Amino acid sequence: MGGGDGFLDLLQNLGREEMMEVLSDDGGFCQHCQALLRTRIQNQINNRKLRELSVNGSSAGSKISEPSARKPSSSSIQTSDSEISVNDGVSSLDDIGLLGEQNEHVRFAEVGRKKNFNYVERIYGKPTNLLQGLELHTRVFNAEEQQKIVECVYQFQRMGRKGQLRARTYSEPRKWMRGKGRITIQFGCCYNYAVDKNGNPPGILRQGDVDPIPLLFKQMIKRMVRWHVLPPTCVPNSCIVNIYGEGDCIPPHIDHHDFLRPFCTVSFLTECNILFGSNLKSSSPGEFEGPVSIPLPVGSVLILSGNGADIAKHCVSGVERRRISITFRKMDESKLPYNYLPEPELQGIKPLVYSPLSKSPVQQNQQENFKFPAQRNQHENFRSHVQQNQHENKKINDNKPGGAAETSNNLFAMQKDDFPPLGSLSSVNRQRTQQNNFKR
Repeated sequence: MGGGDGFLDLLQNLGREEMMEVLSDDGGFCQHCQALLRTRIQNQINNRKLRELSVNGSSAGSKISEPSARKPSSSSIQTSDSEISVNDGVSSLDDIGLLGEQNEHVRFAEVGRKKNFNYVERIYGKPTNLLQGLELHTRVFNAEEQQKIVECVYQFQRMGRKGQLRARTYSEPRKWMRGKGRITIQFGCCYNYAVDKNGNPPGILRQGDVDPIPLLFKQMIKRMVRWHVLPPTCVPNSCIVNIYGEGDCIPPHIDHHDFLRPFCTVSFLTECNILFGSNLKSSSPGEFEGPVSIPLPVGSVLILSGNGADIAKHCVSGVERRRISITFRKMDESKLPYNYLPEPELQGIKPLVYSPLSKSPVQQNQQENFKFPAQRNQHENFRSHVQQNQHENKKINDNKPGGAAETSNNLFAMQKDDFPPLGSLSSVNRQRTQQNNFKR
């Protein structure tokens, strides 16, 4: 399906009914063109919803308007043993977008993925890519889902202000200067940012009294694992919600190692930049400077691991407009709160092992190996045999002009930075080309 000015001129000459008639003729489009059209139309719908959400979010009558900053009176505060559940009145993502298995397949294929971030500094005299381990996954949550999640967060904010959440769950510091006053809501565990009045050092408070992860957030975790955003070996069991008002920030830091790697942060309401570097400096209250700035689109998930989580510091300067982020992390087992109980819904989550539009050979092998473990050994033996033959051929061809170049392509190797949307046409075509080359 080609583009170009001539094609666009033709479209502009069509009326609405004529356009609908052309697009409804499925017989006139191949499978790939139908998928491309579907993706572009869905993106336009999502963008329209986000624009409406942005406009409504700033109006007084918005469904997701920010809760009033008025503090509750002492008579309205309940004890930490309140019977009100954080899941009361909160719907799951299954109610707002995942209408069936096929719909999940289509959405899964539309996720954008980037992981080839690179910025080199000398660390202890050695050139080091500070951004190694970072991944950005876009279009993970669409506009309707974002609205539901934001509504849920504001509901928790209202509950927190009324004292309906457990003692350590909700925190709203006084906004006494620019950059101060970010609201936090912690679920699963309480993280202590600094030495507290009881002498507890920074880290997870094992006796901290917080609410468990809400149902909606567990649905978010399940999606991220199923859609290959988070690995099934590191399923989060805690999260922290950050609610930014204008001018609020997060100062430079490295996340505490009471939390395992990778961890992730999901962005809502407005896009902002996150800064990375080994030495981030403060230029004014709530403002920071650093060598690398990465935009975080709404509905996206930023994965932090490797050097990007352990060597580089990261921060967010004072935001220009309201923003919400949710950071999901898995606790080190030796640091679990004493009253922690595993969440049954977060056990045994398995990633999707197939592509929604057409199964690539690699994904087919993954599915077959998962079902038939005995055949995995046969595949490994075959792979080992081919690699041995390639090694022997290399010895022979190295003595010929151009011989080394002819055998340098390993059919079974995938480039380190290859990270297209799962099920994308580029990945399928690359796999088919490799198959054809191998058959020759």
